Amino acid sequence: MGSMFRSEEVALVQLFLPTAAAYACVSQLGELGLVEFRDLNASVSAFQRRFVVDVRRCEELEKTFTFLQEEVRQAGLTLPLPEGALPAPLPRDLLRIQEETDRLAQELRDVRGNRQALRAQLHQLQLHSAVLGQGHGPLLAASHTDGPLERTPLLQSPGGPHQDLRVNFVAGAVEPHKAAALERLLWRACHGFLIASFRDMEQQLEGPVTGEPATWVTFLISYWGEQIGQKIRKITDCFHCHVFPFVEQEEARRAALQQLRQQSQELQEVLGETEHFLSQVLGRVQTLLPPWQVQIRKMKAVYLALNQCSVSTTHKCLIGEAWCATRDLPTLQQALQGSSSEAGVSAVVHRIPCRDMPPTLIRTNRFTASFQGIVDAYGVGRYQEVNPAPYTIITFPFLFAVMFGDVGHGLLMFLFALAMVLAENRPAVKTARNEIWRTFFEGRYLLLLMGLFSIYTGFIYNECFSCATAVFPSGWSVAAMANQSGWSDAFLAQQPLLSLDPNVTGVFLGPYPFGIDPVWSLAVNHLSFLNSFKMKMSVILGVTHMTFGVVLGVFNHMHFGQWHRLLLETLPELVFLLGLFGYLVFLVAYKWLRVTAASAASAPSILILFINMFLFSSSPTNRPLFSGQEVVQPTLVVLALAMVPVLLLGTPLFLHREHRRCYSRRRQQPDKDTAGLLDLPDTSLASQGSDEEKAGCPGDQAEAEFVLSEVFMHQAIHTIEFCLGCISNTASYLRLWALSLAHARESRLLPTPGCWMRGPLWSLLFFFFAVCGPPTVVASPVAERRLRTRRPSGHGSRAQPLRGMWDLLRPGHEPVSPASAGGPSTTAPPGKPWSLLSIPVCKGGTSEEVPRWPTGRAGFGTPRWLGGPHGSLLHLQSCHRSCGPW
Repeated sequence: MGSMFRSEEVALVQLFLPTAAAYACVSQLGELGLVEFRDLNASVSAFQRRFVVDVRRCEELEKTFTFLQEEVRQAGLTLPLPEGALPAPLPRDLLRIQEETDRLAQELRDVRGNRQALRAQLHQLQLHSAVLGQGHGPLLAASHTDGPLERTPLLQSPGGPHQDLRVNFVAGAVEPHKAAALERLLWRACHGFLIASFRDMEQQLEGPVTGEPATWVTFLISYWGEQIGQKIRKITDCFHCHVFPFVEQEEARRAALQQLRQQSQELQEVLGETEHFLSQVLGRVQTLLPPWQVQIRKMKAVYLALNQCSVSTTHKCLIGEAWCATRDLPTLQQALQGSSSEAGVSAVVHRIPCRDMPPTLIRTNRFTASFQGIVDAYGVGRYQEVNPAPYTIITFPFLFAVMFGDVGHGLLMFLFALAMVLAENRPAVKTARNEIWRTFFEGRYLLLLMGLFSIYTGFIYNECFSCATAVFPSGWSVAAMANQSGWSDAFLAQQPLLSLDPNVTGVFLGPYPFGIDPVWSLAVNHLSFLNSFKMKMSVILGVTHMTFGVVLGVFNHMHFGQWHRLLLETLPELVFLLGLFGYLVFLVAYKWLRVTAASAASAPSILILFINMFLFSSSPTNRPLFSGQEVVQPTLVVLALAMVPVLLLGTPLFLHREHRRCYSRRRQQPDKDTAGLLDLPDTSLASQGSDEEKAGCPGDQAEAEFVLSEVFMHQAIHTIEFCLGCISNTASYLRLWALSLAHARESRLLPTPGCWMRGPLWSLLFFFFAVCGPPTVVASPVAERRLRTRRPSGHGSRAQPLRGMWDLLRPGHEPVSPASAGGPSTTAPPGKPWSLLSIPVCKGGTSEEVPRWPTGRAGFGTPRWLGGPHGSLLHLQSCHRSCGPW
């Protein structure tokens, strides 16, 4: 199979890179995204490696880039995306980038500091001007009145120590939330030996640090005595007040105010020039920083990859090991030859055998990436296991649509996803930083198929915004029932419900051509009808899906040559699953096909039959569905239970016998066995290894000790998981039934379409609930809903192609798809060096790690298929109008 259905074949290659061309070779390999390096210096500390100094220089540059980026962000600007292909810079260009970066950072620091100082000085001048210009008239008038009562005392005061006291002033500004506390503290501390005036400024001033406008409070305090003055100054200092000199003469204050305004105007001109120079520096940063960020990160990644290589004994070349897809080996050789041609010595690459499990490489594109991400969320498959992602392209949207079946809601989802698909190449859409939008955009193709399948299941359910549509004529005729039953106007007036009996000739004309008959939307037992239909449909889909997963395990066993697993695992699993739950599906289908409307009232209950099957009993009130059922059911239960010990003990005992036989053979022929191991070709290594956890791990079978307890424990876990999973997964598939009914029920609770005629408010509410209500009900459970596939083993490592990781270094870029980049694409977490990530490709696998496939059937429209007390009659609400022939 291709790489889409099974991971690609990967080989371990050894690279001999000349020292002079090692940097260029690794840089070229990173651009192509062909290899993943292995660390040959795992025992060496990160601080003792060859290129640790170069890595530190790159990290210091990244810190400076972070400072520049933060400065650009604080200025309200955004960094553009780098244009064109940006390879890793040459080592000699690093010094130039470092010098220019340091110069830009120093210029920004100086300009920012100067601007901050100018703003603070301007703020002080504006506060001083406001204090001098603020009208504290009564206080000043009290100190400058020329009347005889103020100037000439009535009695001549005798000489004393206080005869020379004069009125002094303290003026300044304080923040509004501190003004009241300052006034109270001044009054209490000075015992009233002062006169204070507080007034709000008429204009708001911008803060020198935050730049936000704020209203300050100016104050003017007059006092007598030096001690009072010292207390006032200490209190104002504690409240961080801005205190300014204040002159008593009016003319002097006016002159000072004029001088302050002139200085403020000059400072504003200087500040404007500073802002203009700062914008020029930020413009240069916007132009140079984006490509530098990408180049320095690539350079750091190159040095990290070189640190994983070992040095030859002559110190003339670096030796590295890397995983590479087999089909990319010629391209790898050409890239190394082209990169090392200038050094005069060509780089050499050759394939070497390996006993380690290779990583799993699955190439994706923009369409399959989201589905592959869903599968990888449950575990990465081992090397060359069956890949469940292609089947998930159908199963995941279909299972969602089973729960969300509505033509209208599905159409809205389809159009929303289609708009994202059509606009996916627009830069504004691709560079959006909103996290919620990025989540929807990355899953646009998944939403597209979910909406498309929802439209399909909506036609099956015959629901469009929870309203039935009569595309074809109904299979039920009310006129025939009325004619043969003699319904009269008096009868219709007395009966709240009317029953349509399909046993009456002409009432049931045949099944609806496609989907549910629209007449069921008028029936009061509509929910009971859908309840039976969707419950049985969910069980059928679940069992089919699980059976398909078990069958896919056959391809893994055949590919890895594990033929014993077909008999000891796959066959018992199929017998256990189909003997119990496959028999349940058979009962449902048999009852649908054999029980007619005439015998529906006396039809046996499948649920009671299934319970009696495990109790090895029978119910006198619930007759068998077919002859010989009393013998078939106990036989199936006993056969299914007998498969449990086979599944538990078969594989461990078989492997134990094979191990003993190989061990005895090696003791008899040690020389021949040793020679065979040494001469083992590389192509056969993938089929060797422990059959337990490392199917595909080469060569360890001859050397590793076989531990029966570990093998038995692994098989016991697999057996318990499978047996309990069959039960729990079948019950869990009933979520399809439950959520589908919840969707239909919540939609029917919405206002009727007649609300469109009641006014714009009702119309708006109806549109909001019809569009947003049902998706909200379904979205939360669907997020928890598992695919119920035979999930991947989870023991493999996922590939992160080097080119895809380098494209993540560009801000706002999504991983490049193979369609545009010519290589594999994944959604790896950004920020990790590509050289340390794995290229997933491994061999091996077990049957429990593959997906299951659901199958559906359209056209379930005839009520007689469903049986039970509600399957034979169709109950309609009585009406007094002529319905016409249906």
